[in-house]
Amino acid sequence: MSVSKQSVQQIVEAIGGKDNINRVAHCVTRLRFSLQDEDKVNVDELENIDLVKGSFSSNGQFQVVIGQGTVNKAYEVLLDVTGMDGSSKKEVKEESAKKLNPFQRLVKVLGDIFIPILPAIITAGLLLGLNNILVGEGIFFDNQSIIDVYPQWQGFSEIVNLIANTAFTFLPGLVGWSAVTRFGGSPLLGIVMGLMLIHPSLMSANEALQQEVIPQWDLFGFGVNQIGYQGQVLPVLLAAYVLAKIEGFLKNRVHDSIQLLVVAPVTLLLTGFIAFIVIGPLSLAIGTGITDAVMALFGNYGGLAGFIYGGINSLLVVTGMHHTFIALDLQLIAAVGMTYLWPVRVMSNIAQGSSALAMMFVTNNKKLKGTALTSSISAFLGVTEPAMFGVNIRFKFPFISAMIGAAIAGMVVAMNGVEGTIGIGGLPGFLNIFTQFWGVYFLAMGIALIVPFVLTIVYAKYKENKENNSKTSSSNKNSKKQAA
Repeated sequence: MSVSKQSVQQIVEAIGGKDNINRVAHCVTRLRFSLQDEDKVNVDELENIDLVKGSFSSNGQFQVVIGQGTVNKAYEVLLDVTGMDGSSKKEVKEESAKKLNPFQRLVKVLGDIFIPILPAIITAGLLLGLNNILVGEGIFFDNQSIIDVYPQWQGFSEIVNLIANTAFTFLPGLVGWSAVTRFGGSPLLGIVMGLMLIHPSLMSANEALQQEVIPQWDLFGFGVNQIGYQGQVLPVLLAAYVLAKIEGFLKNRVHDSIQLLVVAPVTLLLTGFIAFIVIGPLSLAIGTGITDAVMALFGNYGGLAGFIYGGINSLLVVTGMHHTFIALDLQLIAAVGMTYLWPVRVMSNIAQGSSALAMMFVTNNKKLKGTALTSSISAFLGVTEPAMFGVNIRFKFPFISAMIGAAIAGMVVAMNGVEGTIGIGGLPGFLNIFTQFWGVYFLAMGIALIVPFVLTIVYAKYKENKENNSKTSSSNKNSKKQAA
């Protein structure tokens, strides 16, 4: 698809002109702007431009949805039209972050850390889903699994399971790399630090919690527990921050000629001692408390917890806070081998896609029909932003309908104690659900599909009839006046 200068110029004018743009970059589908004043944006004018499929503001950035492939051309034309220099996504993020409050900055930091490792986590979740199909009893055969009936598949299943579990087993290494990079340190040191916390010679944190006597190092008369933090998230996050700060401090003070001999060794040494003596025990206690609280909440008030979490998940996506729950999912998986949260969250993906799909049937706008169809497919595959920001939020009632459907479906999921792992969302999300829960999960998915679709269409028809009645009433009044 070609991109005209006129369309791009219209976008620039609709967002307040060139002078309102601090920086601009692009991702796979969107132009990302850091604006001086978002109040100057004319959203109605912007979204009436043929090139634009939707827009939204998130984490201090104003984002204009263009579409995959086309956005690259639009970005090049925009730079030509405005005479601006291109910026990286990182530069736009840094510029936009200046407008955020401390809580928003914390949410953004967690997002910056976990988004880069999501491909590995999602891949691991999908492979675990494949293994669930191979080892799950009663899926294809009565009280038997595929490998029970066809033992020759057992080796294949074991290799798939090993590959799938690698990302979760060495999770601190992934988080260490991403977190230290985000905090301005050396990624390689972050990997080493993360792997250091799960060294094979250390007793796992989960095992240590069940032991009366824990092996200790004698550090000049002070006992330090020999505990590793396999699958834990909080210890490596805090240790990564400490490592980056220590490394930065040393780099600014150690002469270049001996930095290689001093900075990395001293940084790892100090971080290691701080991690095992202070950070590890403290964060393990906090992580255990959070895990126990979530387990108790879903164990005692599952229906209510699922209803609330399913209902508000879309709002969490709008604010960017949904990324913080990835850490909680990973913490639960590390502690108890499953999570209650991800299965509920998937209901929100499906519900938003269903509402967007319903809008395709009720609107007469050809552009909106196309946007609704493509964005609903995206949501059904786990990416809800195009459906939410391109369609549902624009008209409000589809967004609310999706929240209602997701809340009801989430309640069904949580009431039945559905367990799973983290992975892909949307309709393929059942692959991350333990097979014994598939029946009730498919029921919940049906609710998430049907309820938002019906509510959206019913309200759209009600709104249309109301507008028609209003026009008829107004026309009758005018006729009476003319007759008089």
